[in-house]
Amino acid sequence: MTVPALATTSPSSSRVRAMQRYDPRYDPLVAADPGAGRAYAPSYWVATAGEPPEDDGPVTGDIDADVVVIGSGATGISTALYLAQEHGVRAVVLEANQASWGCSSRSGGQGQNASGRLKRSQWIERWGLDVARRLDAEIRTGFENFRQLTREIACDARDGGHLYLAHRAKRLPALRREAELMRDTFGYATRMMSAEEVRRDYCDEREAAGAMFEPEGVGIHPLKFTYGLIRKARSLGARLHTASPVQGWRTEGGVHHLRTPGGTVRAQRVAVCTGGYTSQELSPIVRNRIMPILSNSLVTRPLTEAELTATNFRSETFLTDTRTLRFYYRLLPDRRLQIGSRSSVSGAHAEDPVHLKLLTDAIARKFPPLAGIQVDYSWWGWVDVSHDMMPRIARPDPAERVWYALGYGGNGVSFSTWAGKRLAERVTGQDAGKDVFKLPIYDSPLEYPNVLGAVRSEVFAPFRRLGQHVLYKWYWLRDEKL
Repeated sequence: MTVPALATTSPSSSRVRAMQRYDPRYDPLVAADPGAGRAYAPSYWVATAGEPPEDDGPVTGDIDADVVVIGSGATGISTALYLAQEHGVRAVVLEANQASWGCSSRSGGQGQNASGRLKRSQWIERWGLDVARRLDAEIRTGFENFRQLTREIACDARDGGHLYLAHRAKRLPALRREAELMRDTFGYATRMMSAEEVRRDYCDEREAAGAMFEPEGVGIHPLKFTYGLIRKARSLGARLHTASPVQGWRTEGGVHHLRTPGGTVRAQRVAVCTGGYTSQELSPIVRNRIMPILSNSLVTRPLTEAELTATNFRSETFLTDTRTLRFYYRLLPDRRLQIGSRSSVSGAHAEDPVHLKLLTDAIARKFPPLAGIQVDYSWWGWVDVSHDMMPRIARPDPAERVWYALGYGGNGVSFSTWAGKRLAERVTGQDAGKDVFKLPIYDSPLEYPNVLGAVRSEVFAPFRRLGQHVLYKWYWLRDEKL
């Protein structure tokens, strides 16, 4: 196995010279800000996305804006898009580094019919059946909106559903109950598949003891998708200022003064869409409300005909397994294998080769004919995890004209665009009196972390990483041994 040097691909050498170097050890929990104009992570998506869309460059001088959106990923850009398209508001988007520099250029591109880490059975346990039904209707509508966008934007979309594979036989009963619940209670065409059916019809995944198939699932090239959203939003008048991190934020007379390296942006209203890259210093409303979790990904060289035959890949349908620290993987349109999972607890240890080995070992277990295959791309990125594994699209302080959409927990590829649409409604006051905004993801703010069962309090925030380290050990033991 060989891994190329971690060098960022960009279509313009002059653009590269203007960038700060990519920092592989960047950690939003300890860094004051993510930089100003840093290069992209060396992901497969960056290397294959093509020419980035035009942007408005860094902020140069003080400017006034009605609405400022912080963050240019799928959530931020879709917020700007829907503000312009449906409400006639031309937002100013501030991006610390390059367009869609965070999750949208590093994710697995798995567009699931979900909005957070909780399954529908867990919704029922937490909120009851009536709320679960209404939440399902909302998220399903969001997924269909995402599906339509993938048909309008050239993003290598593969509308092939999702296979949720039991990595051990003991996980099959729980999968079967979830499949029955989704079919009988929520009306989905989910079905169980035997290990033999998976290997015959999809791929010869050697760990699979069976699987739940759900037809709702669209795999995309996430950076091409977000680039498409940017082009749509800018065509309607939205402005995107790259290399413009918010380095200071004060509010006077109801006006938000957002200081960037090139000038201050004075905003009447602010929408925070910074995902796993939310700085602790951005604002008190987000400090210690999100736990950033690292996820590692790799993409191999293209598979040969012999390797495709040996692994029996017959579909580009994406897969996840039932580990708590799950693996997500699929065959890409150019016949490369992509796989990802959770990795380092902190940015300081993100470069440790053990995290890459976790993925290459998984390839060898799941697809033995590919053991030792060359890795062409390797990268990692931060996932935003909330206190209860579900996102919040909310106004945390009624006295402030500030909103956020955060906390997808790794399941934001499809729902982020719908979150942007709902966030645009909230920012423009179109949420008043609508029942949908009484759902849990809309009617309560992000809370402080819960460390190993402790009462939620900011006092415990410094111990989150310690708790994460302990939990990772427990998850591994439960997933692999118990």
